[in-house]
This record gives sequence, structure tokens and C-alpha cells, in this order.
Amino acid sequence: MSERAALARDVDAASRVSGEFTLRSGQVVSEYFDKYQFESDPALLRRVAEQLRPLVPEGTDLLGGLELGGIPIVTVLSSLTGLPAVFVRKEAKTYGTCRLAEGADVSGRRVTLVEDVITTGGAVRDAARELRARGATVEVVLCAIDRSPEPGQALRDVGLETRYVFARSDLDAARGVAG
Repeated sequence: MSERAALARDVDAASRVSGEFTLRSGQVVSEYFDKYQFESDPALLRRVAEQLRPLVPEGTDLLGGLELGGIPIVTVLSSLTGLPAVFVRKEAKTYGTCRLAEGADVSGRRVTLVEDVITTGGAVRDAARELRARGATVEVVLCAIDRSPEPGQALRDVGLETRYVFARSDLDAARGVAG
């Protein structure tokens, strides 16, 4: 079994849960990927970040991890690549520095976003819009799991290329679920 196939099996086993779940988009699903289950396991998290490393585009200045699920991944990915990370809030603080992105200034920098799971991409859309308004160039988002109906396509309409480690179908195949 390849390392990628073994990782798909392990991520699926650690994070897939059944029940009734409402996503950020309002969509109700019967299966959910509880990403904190693989993100809180240091060995599994590192393996996911190692698969993301070759997906980082040339010319990236900063890796932007989205609150909250993108933060563990971007921290390990930053360590593996040597690229600085910024931590992107859902909204700018209303006190202190009043920043949206904690860490380096994003203005004039090429920021590659890092997210855990994408279904419709709502949080990524919001983050990209806000970072662009602050002068960042945002063209690519990396994610561990793209569970959208057409993997890699959910954010094309806002000029974002999505690169992912696993599509939903990869995790289904890892556990032997018919598509």
C-alpha cells in the first residue's frame, strides 16, 4: 500500500463520523469529517502536512492558516517548508492591533491559504476577499480534504485554485465505500 493510500485510510478512520451535521453553509449531511481528530494527532498531522508540502506554489511568501482548523496544519507546513505562517481570523479583532491576519504584514505579499476541509468554501471566500482588500495576492488554497461535489472547483468563481490532498472519493475508496 502506498503512503498516500495508507494516509487516506488513517485519516478516514480517525475523522469520519456518522450522524446529522449542519455545515457552515447550512447544508445538512449524514457524514462529517471531524478534522480535529487527525489534526490533534501529531504523527497524522505531520503526514498530512508532508503531503501538502509539494502542493505549495512557487513564489509563495506566506502561508495563511484559517481559524481554527487551518492553524494546526499551517503551523506544521510552515515548519516543513520554512515559509512564514500567518493566522487568519474569521474577522478582524476589535481591540489591540485590530488585525485580521496575525503574524507578518500581508500587504504586497503572495499568500497561499491553508484550510482543513472545503465543502462550499465559504470561509475561504471570506478570508481571500478580506486579505485581498488588505493588499495581499491570494490565488491558491491548499486543503487536506476537498469534500465538494467537484473537487478543486468550489472556488474557481472567486479566482482561487484549490489544491488538495484528498477528495471525498479518495477517503471513500480507502474504506471501501462504493461511490
